[in-house]
Amino acid sequence: MAGTFFKGRGAVSRVDGRFSERTVDFSPEEEAANRQAAPRSVYKAMQAGKIIARNNSPDVPFNRSINPYQGCEHGCIYCYARPSHSYLDLSPGLDFESRIFYKPNAAERLEAAWSKNGYECEPITIGANTDPYQPLEKQQRITRQLLTLFLKHRHPVNLITKGTLILRDIDLLAALAARRLCSVAISLPTLDVALKRIMEPRVPSADSRLKAMSTLNDAGIPVSTLVAPVIPAINDHELENILEAVAAHGANQAHYVFLRLPHEVRPLFVEWLETHFPDRAEHVMSLVRQASGGKDYDARFGVRQRGRGPYADMLATRFDAAARRHGLVRHRYQERLDCSQFEPPGQRQLGLDF
Repeated sequence: MAGTFFKGRGAVSRVDGRFSERTVDFSPEEEAANRQAAPRSVYKAMQAGKIIARNNSPDVPFNRSINPYQGCEHGCIYCYARPSHSYLDLSPGLDFESRIFYKPNAAERLEAAWSKNGYECEPITIGANTDPYQPLEKQQRITRQLLTLFLKHRHPVNLITKGTLILRDIDLLAALAARRLCSVAISLPTLDVALKRIMEPRVPSADSRLKAMSTLNDAGIPVSTLVAPVIPAINDHELENILEAVAAHGANQAHYVFLRLPHEVRPLFVEWLETHFPDRAEHVMSLVRQASGGKDYDARFGVRQRGRGPYADMLATRFDAAARRHGLVRHRYQERLDCSQFEPPGQRQLGLDF
């Protein structure tokens, strides 16, 4: 069933999360008012306990990650992190992109983790779930605080973002990159201005992201791209054009991810399709099922990011051919970084020049 499109928002409803225990009943008039009310962004501090999350997924190229924010104002309809708001008894739909939590003690908790006896240095990815350069970072500067620590202690870090605010921190990133301690992956699933406006409404334009890639590359920072997600009959036709554009703007590696629809993302995405693409919604989902063994989502490792079957094989063939043509290292988006330089907190910091 189609929902209500609000300018600057991706989701078209406040669908409840799968753990919701809300028992409040609204009258038809109240329900109608809720559907028509444009959500206002609200920000709240969330004190972090542990800041480093561990990952054991064999199809993800990192084992440790940090997310300075929970929820993301960028509002990408396809975001696989949306279900995380269910744990807060908030909607993975409009709440996810308008009820944003930030972790003011993130740097403090990171330094504490590094201080523990037996800590073994391994690259950490910032932005694996929600974007570390979403709009709130401009005021909170949590990502910058973290990067300052990464440089101070010579710890390797990879970043994933859609936000051009990353250029604010080019001083720290360039200093890290000069020591083989960082890389940046820019996510770019479409070059289409109209599609971006409804699919990832508060993300900077494709042109802005491409220019950011060039600037980062010129500063000596390794840059790659994530074409994520590839959506059948929505943006799949852009694959070759995107790879040509990112290669021309300094990317040296590229990776793509097939549309993932875990938990509440599926009904949210279907609502979005029926709102914006009613003429092809069923066709899109039919192709998704073809690449997912007849299901809307195949969550198995090794399948969930690439799909399977003839349609998925066709995407892989096209991607490989285009990446090869433009000199892009395929299926990788993170550099191999140097862990040998790490200086744990408490050790004397010598020769720092930042």
